Amino acid sequence: MQTEVLVIGSGLAGSIAALTAAEAGREVVIITKTEDLMSGSTPHAQGGIIYRGEDDTKDKLKEDILIAGDGASWEPAVDQLVEMGPRLVKELLIDKFQVQFDYGSEYQLDLAEEGAHSVRRIIHSKDKTGMAIHEKIIPFLKNHPNITILTDHTAIDLLTLSHHSTNPLDIYLKPACFGAFVMNNKTNEIFPVYAQNTILATGGFGQIYINTTNPPENTGDGIALAYRAGARAFNLHYMQFHPTTYYGAKERFLISESVRGEGGILIDHKGRRFMKKYHELAELAPRDVVARAIYDTMLETAHPCVYLDITHKNPEWLKDRFPTIYGYLIKNGVDMTAEPIPVVPAAHYSCGGVGVSLKGRTSLQRLWAVGEVSCTGVHGANRLASTSLLEALTWGYIAGKEVSNPNISDDYYPEIFDWVSEIEDVDNALIAQDWLTIKNTMWNYVGLVRSRQRLLRAHQMLRHLQTEIEAFYRQARMSHEVVQLRNGVITAYAVTNSAIEDRVSRGAHFLKD
Repeated sequence: MQTEVLVIGSGLAGSIAALTAAEAGREVVIITKTEDLMSGSTPHAQGGIIYRGEDDTKDKLKEDILIAGDGASWEPAVDQLVEMGPRLVKELLIDKFQVQFDYGSEYQLDLAEEGAHSVRRIIHSKDKTGMAIHEKIIPFLKNHPNITILTDHTAIDLLTLSHHSTNPLDIYLKPACFGAFVMNNKTNEIFPVYAQNTILATGGFGQIYINTTNPPENTGDGIALAYRAGARAFNLHYMQFHPTTYYGAKERFLISESVRGEGGILIDHKGRRFMKKYHELAELAPRDVVARAIYDTMLETAHPCVYLDITHKNPEWLKDRFPTIYGYLIKNGVDMTAEPIPVVPAAHYSCGGVGVSLKGRTSLQRLWAVGEVSCTGVHGANRLASTSLLEALTWGYIAGKEVSNPNISDDYYPEIFDWVSEIEDVDNALIAQDWLTIKNTMWNYVGLVRSRQRLLRAHQMLRHLQTEIEAFYRQARMSHEVVQLRNGVITAYAVTNSAIEDRVSRGAHFLKD
């Protein structure tokens, strides 16, 4: 298969990039490893997306982002976001896709407040904003004549001149990507997809932690693909832990930041409010501060969780404002209108990723990255609430425009070595145990609170495990599960290395020593 643009991933960033390129006349192939396009973190995004608040300015938004980023945000990227982001929300999400955002009055969008924002500027669709956006975009993808969609297909490896060309002289050329090896998950057939330009849009890697808000497919595939291909990745250790996920079920269901933005307070198991002693903004402090405050309180009280109390609000208003959260909690025996919600922190969002320019370019020619898999520099050491969808929209649009530029097209496709498939059956018990080792190691040693000793221990354990998994991978019959395991351990190892290299305790990278 050959195409002008290959998009790996189908969340907001990948979808916008694919549509933008297709509408510019480019031939696009979009692949996703899930059975349909409704995948990734976008449908799970509850809170909202930044727009424009009353008495709001670009400078105010920029300052809020920089403060939350704890001195590690890249200012040119922030400038681009505040300049283009709200405009694209209006032009694309509101006018073109006609996303049904909530209105406070007939003509005025309802503006919510979230932690570390100086004004109310978050527009939303109840508490399922990401779902509302994605539902509107998917029909455009399916109906566009320039877009070919391959669901249930997994990217195995990026095709690069350095690794796959049969011509030994290609190694002297500038490092470049010209597509990917792709596997059909149903048949396990593996084939190359050649592309003039490839866009990584694979989302985050929360599944390398035992407690996460991320969907099952977020196993760090894009980070591992880029890492093996030689693309630069940085700030991987700035994993943001969401302060409030429901404690009481196997999965960690997200309790949106908007609950605190609408007046929810955090209390310990004895009903004592504790956030005021950690930050002047109390419950509306940056996420890393709130998450560590909860962590400390759990240790001090020897209690497995804290509680989020919003029972002082009108019950009917709560049910209307947070129908998804209310419905989930009711099914699990908790009535948020009448009792506090038990909550704990969980791995949520990667502020780092594959390094990209203001145009979405990576350090490999013909390879781009957008959305959570990328590191634009906007988030720095700690993401400001509701900037993720805005960043995905902005860089997805920019990258889609860039790959449509005829001046950057490259049609060189070298002869490649054939894919050699192995036939050894996979022992699912090994895969399950290896995932447990990865998740527990990352949670205990490279988690919310870190130390030099913990990081070095994790490094040693993961290096050994990666060696074993790589040997296992090379002999095993290829499958979706084997690919994810290989990607997961590589991503965990890369995150740990990034944490070891940074000796400064900042933002989401908190070193107790």
